Amino acid sequence: MLLTMPPRPAPLETNQDGDVLIRGTRVPLGTVVCAFNEGKTAEEIVQQFTSLNLSDVYLVIGYYLSNQQEVDHYLSEREKEALEIRKENEKRFPSDKIRERLMARKREKVF
Repeated sequence: MLLTMPPRPAPLETNQDGDVLIRGTRVPLGTVVCAFNEGKTAEEIVQQFTSLNLSDVYLVIGYYLSNQQEVDHYLSEREKEALEIRKENEKRFPSDKIRERLMARKREKVF
């Protein structure tokens, strides 16, 4: 008896913001890759992110190992974009002396 092994693609999907997520979850590809690179096993990743299932995590890790250069480039570009957004937000909404402003608001509301 021959065992048929149909190919199973990595369960990844891209949302409207361009983030690659594990299909059916809100867990980003980068989260699984980062945990794997920190030395966590697939089982530990599933324990930490309960919306994931073990077979999907193994498929994602396999995809990463087969496409490491492309995935690392994608993650690097997403990190750069996030840094730019953070810088822009910090310009628009400076956080200097925020504690003092919040405490002043609190004092104004005290009767």
